[in-house]
Amino acid sequence: MSNLQYRVSAIVALILASGWALFPRTVIERNRRNGVFVTDTVRRVPLKKGLDLQGGMHLTLAIDESKQSVSDKSDKIERALKVVRTRIDQFGVSEPVVQKAGADRIIVELPGIDDERRATDVVQKAAFLQFQITDKTSAFERVVPRLDAIVKDKKLTGSAAPDVRGDSAKSPAIKSLFTPKADSAKKNAAADSATSNGPFSKLIIPASALGSTVPGLFFVAATDQPEIDAYLQNADIQAALPPGKVMRWGADSMVANGKALIPLYVLDARPIITGDALTDAQPTMEPIEGTVVTFTLSNEGGRKFKTETGKHVKDYMAIVLDDRVMSAPVIQSAIGTHGQITMGGKDLAAAQDLAIVLRAGALPVPLKVEEVRAIGASLGADSVRNAITAGVIAVALVVIIMLGYYRFAGLLAVFGLTLYMLFTLAALAGFSAVLTLPGLAGFVLSIGIAVDANVLIFERIREEMVHGKAIRTSIDEGFKHAMSAIIDSNVSTALTAAVLYQYGTGPVKGFAVTLIAGIAASMISSIFVVKTFFLIWLNRNKTAETLSI
Repeated sequence: MSNLQYRVSAIVALILASGWALFPRTVIERNRRNGVFVTDTVRRVPLKKGLDLQGGMHLTLAIDESKQSVSDKSDKIERALKVVRTRIDQFGVSEPVVQKAGADRIIVELPGIDDERRATDVVQKAAFLQFQITDKTSAFERVVPRLDAIVKDKKLTGSAAPDVRGDSAKSPAIKSLFTPKADSAKKNAAADSATSNGPFSKLIIPASALGSTVPGLFFVAATDQPEIDAYLQNADIQAALPPGKVMRWGADSMVANGKALIPLYVLDARPIITGDALTDAQPTMEPIEGTVVTFTLSNEGGRKFKTETGKHVKDYMAIVLDDRVMSAPVIQSAIGTHGQITMGGKDLAAAQDLAIVLRAGALPVPLKVEEVRAIGASLGADSVRNAITAGVIAVALVVIIMLGYYRFAGLLAVFGLTLYMLFTLAALAGFSAVLTLPGLAGFVLSIGIAVDANVLIFERIREEMVHGKAIRTSIDEGFKHAMSAIIDSNVSTALTAAVLYQYGTGPVKGFAVTLIAGIAASMISSIFVVKTFFLIWLNRNKTAETLSI
């Protein structure tokens, strides 16, 4: 095969590859419909738009000092910035902006995302994971009378209204449902002490009343949860709680006799292992347990986990995330580097978000959402129309100038310019780049840069023809001598764009990516493609003595 055939084959291959890169694909998108977020399957060209073109969410995060003061804010916010950025990258958002603002704030921009609750949960969740053994010593049951006495003596009041409490665990239906049967009274004597008529104990329902064998598990009516929370936050109540034990609410709930019940666990304060040893987490669906998140620990963490769980075979281990018990499975045997977190009926999106925050790690400092703002895409639609108009005008002017000044050679350059635009868009789609308003400006700018190389080549061809050289020789020499100037100009521009990409953020990066892709495509189109067109013309006109240039 001749050199010309190789060139033509290469150009055809590039065109086919570009067509494949830009071919509409089936993608899954989350859209708001009638005020509800749904998952849609659509077909579209794989070119993504940035926040300024399609709208999205703007979040301002700040250090939360409501519970305790934070020292060395600048260092903590830098570490939090890395965690938030990792979470957002795994969240699958196109062209996000995550940057520090001042000494204690983070700005997050999420193009195409309008699910405010999901976005704030992902960036704000602490994601502190612990594995703790449920209490099997009945330590809490023994101090319940003391807690009742404290509530009476101190005249503590909870946040729940008395009449609301009266409709919950104290009602006869609930009381009869959760009172242990007579034949098991001795077995559950300790639990019975937690169901007395004291102001604290009457709100606590032992799990044994439901036939559960999980030690250290109680239930509280959902309407009574604020009151129990208020009691547990009292300093006297905290001092009376069993040493070495902590109380944690469950993330799940259940319904009994028409009443919603929240689980309350008593756990060993010392975790057998924490999420610091976690190396990976993935969401999955199990036929029996439903949505779960499987996790992998490091080798060192796996060895420690295996040793600790080996000491607690047949005990119940609570998986605690951000002080909420996600599940409390029984340890059947020593567990190594792999395990799972049951999501308790939550959907796959919740499992995906949990896996994201677990992989990214825990935040070094609590964050609060100071501002959340939805950005509409109306401005983006106007910008797209204006950019298209500018692009059409720019291309039209380039075509007119090239045809009017270089004639036939200019026509070949126009053909090359058409392929240049195809190659550039394909490169952006292939690298999952995102179109932003500055990116569109970079694309229009690169159209002019694309024919700059052809102008240099054509002028050198003219000079060679003036010196009386043959057409073929003039074309070869023109491309050869113009090459150094073309490479120098494009490399210097590419280096500038690379610096913008490295140190810029958001839209600036979009401009840099588009410019770099345009430079690469212009090199191919102006040097390789246009010369191939000249060779095809020469092959068809072997006796040509003049060239319209």
